[in-house]
Amino acid sequence: MFFERPESGEVAVLVHINFNDQSVNYGPEEFVELAISAGADPVAVITGSRQRADSRYFVGTGKLDEIKEIVDREEAQVVLFDHALSPSQERNLESFLQCRVLDRTGLILDIFAQRARTHEGKLQVELAQLQHMSTRLIRGWTHLERQKGGIGMRGPGETQLETDRRLLRERIKSIQRRLDKVNTQRDQSRRSRSRSDMPTVSLVGYTNAGKSTLFNRATGADVYAADQLFATLDPTLRRLDVEQIGTIVLADTVGFIRQLPHRLIKAFQATLKESSEADLLLHVVDAADISRDENISHVESVLEEIGAEDVPVLKVFNKIDALPTGEARIDRDAGGVPYRVWLSARDGVGIDLLQQAIAELLGQDVINETLYLPTECGRLRAMLFEQGAVRSESFDDAGRSVLQVRLPKKDYLQILARVGMSESQIEAA
Repeated sequence: MFFERPESGEVAVLVHINFNDQSVNYGPEEFVELAISAGADPVAVITGSRQRADSRYFVGTGKLDEIKEIVDREEAQVVLFDHALSPSQERNLESFLQCRVLDRTGLILDIFAQRARTHEGKLQVELAQLQHMSTRLIRGWTHLERQKGGIGMRGPGETQLETDRRLLRERIKSIQRRLDKVNTQRDQSRRSRSRSDMPTVSLVGYTNAGKSTLFNRATGADVYAADQLFATLDPTLRRLDVEQIGTIVLADTVGFIRQLPHRLIKAFQATLKESSEADLLLHVVDAADISRDENISHVESVLEEIGAEDVPVLKVFNKIDALPTGEARIDRDAGGVPYRVWLSARDGVGIDLLQQAIAELLGQDVINETLYLPTECGRLRAMLFEQGAVRSESFDDAGRSVLQVRLPKKDYLQILARVGMSESQIEAA
């Protein structure tokens, strides 16, 4: 009722307006890709410039007449605006143009609704849709009579709207409760991985940068990957064996985009938590994209919004196969620490370098060595076992416990502090 989705191939007219603030101006190319990803058939892209948005129609009367003329000539069924429209602007535009009008947020929500596959993903998208459409509910009842309020003056349209608003609020609360339950389950899974000392590495990046292709190449998974915006939405986790580190969890998450609706970020909070609580972020960048620097900036702003700005980041410049002189390599800072890897996920070139860089970065904060503990260190031995850090145990000729341990360095230091010991007091191989 609320989310009438355009059918595939629906004729669409796109509108992109530039404003005086140069910091937020960009071309309409990405919006055209969004429209195609939603299944629309763009027949015209109308551009223009304004000082500020018109409060009634967003665009001026001259531009409005131009849009109307093209809509009538092309028999367009929907007009898509590459901007956020207010509910009143949407209604006024629909009334004037006599066709459906959708803003950037509504278009992205529609794409998300088409791509969500898991139960959690569908709940997250529905929550964002309901919150977005709650202020636009009146559009669904234009066929009913609407009269002024007051005793004896209520028409069936107003009564229906009141009923739907109540049902809408109840549905939002119901979905939020179910998402809270999913969030609790995810927290339990993260705590379980933490107890088993299994590092989590999360893939993040601008949409269509090649995250899912890289995820499939690295883990042997079969996640859907395509050359389109938001090809995959639902988070996927797989185990990956990394030399010198052991088993890690690699998480593929939803792609970011400029002007990503805040409601979506809020609805996908549980999913994005995989990134904010990861041990390492792999920021996948389309190396061949002319807007890659801008895309990097947009991703970093979203990471800051979800509280992941302090998580260590390794930039992965993907699609070197599309560069004239693309070469797989690791870039290091002055201290020799990897900060960028160049590879091609499609061709499998440089995947070994990525694993090497991951091992170096995670290995900096992981204790992976053999400890020789005399009998008086029984409490330390017990706590290492309780932490799940002991890989194997044997005894030498002196009766000492020989432990092969692997655990985060911060946890190791905390255990030593609790038993009143320091690293220098422990003999290690």
